[in-house]
Amino acid sequence: MQRRQFLGGLTATSFGALLQNTFAEPARTQNSNQTGGSMADQGSFETSRVEVSGNTIFVRRYGKGPAILLVHGFPRSSLMWRFLAPKLAENHTVVCVDLRAYGRSGVPASTDDHFPYSKRAMAKELVEVMDKLGFATFTLIGHDRGGRVSYRMALDHPKSVERLAVFDVIPIYEAWNRSDARFARTYWPWILLSQKDPLPESYLLGAPEAVFHNPFGEGSFGPGVLEEYVSTYRDRERVHGICEEYRAAATIDVEHDHADKDASKKIQCLMLHLWAEGGPLDTFYAKDGGPLEIWRQWAPEVCGQAVKGGHFFPEENPDETEVLIKQYLSI
Repeated sequence: MQRRQFLGGLTATSFGALLQNTFAEPARTQNSNQTGGSMADQGSFETSRVEVSGNTIFVRRYGKGPAILLVHGFPRSSLMWRFLAPKLAENHTVVCVDLRAYGRSGVPASTDDHFPYSKRAMAKELVEVMDKLGFATFTLIGHDRGGRVSYRMALDHPKSVERLAVFDVIPIYEAWNRSDARFARTYWPWILLSQKDPLPESYLLGAPEAVFHNPFGEGSFGPGVLEEYVSTYRDRERVHGICEEYRAAATIDVEHDHADKDASKKIQCLMLHLWAEGGPLDTFYAKDGGPLEIWRQWAPEVCGQAVKGGHFFPEENPDETEVLIKQYLSI
């Protein structure tokens, strides 16, 4: 029986019970990779650059089989998936991309309304990447900024996204609507990087390693991985593109989300949301029923739970993340 037929035969109550049982007792496995290790040790993969409309996207590709697209967030690149991707590639083709302006991808020019760095533009670009790689449909997994590109893709391109997983974010519209002093102190990139050029650009260029010495950047990786990450922030053109994405998140992305919410547009596929245990999403939104209740306004078929490892749990705790993703894929 196909998944959609199976789900179609479930009532809302029985579907909720299925999801609750699936994630009721998460596996807690020891992560042997927390201290990093060399990049060469993290599974075999191929790299390429995919030409799309007006840009070039850098790709790391693992394995064979049905496709999974992994999309990183700030301040990482596709390298953040170096532990998780090989685990998922046992029976899938896993495609890890650098978002525009990050890592080794191109840096298209922006516009006054920041649309080229909107989640809508970035999502459309990645659909084209996957089509050029031969995948008309795929499972989509995004973390942080990549999570925002991913849910936008599921809304704008529902025929392309078979399943969606979004890590440690809620929709942009919902986040801004709940912003307060606590939000501003915690999510400092939202506030700082959305300011007009050249303030945020000057900050990132003036102290590029400082981005990785705070809760939104720190990790347990070694100097080689840190250097690859930091290299993005030594390039003025790339830094400008990253700031443009944050400016889009404060303006045009909110408009796109608002329009969809007013139209009651929903994510059609089954969705997984994982968030950092003890982190802001785990604590800020208790009065709203937690992040899952917020997502249920956008995705009726959503399941998920908190995961140990901080904001970057896919990188810091790939073993548990793998188990939960594979449970989700088996539903």
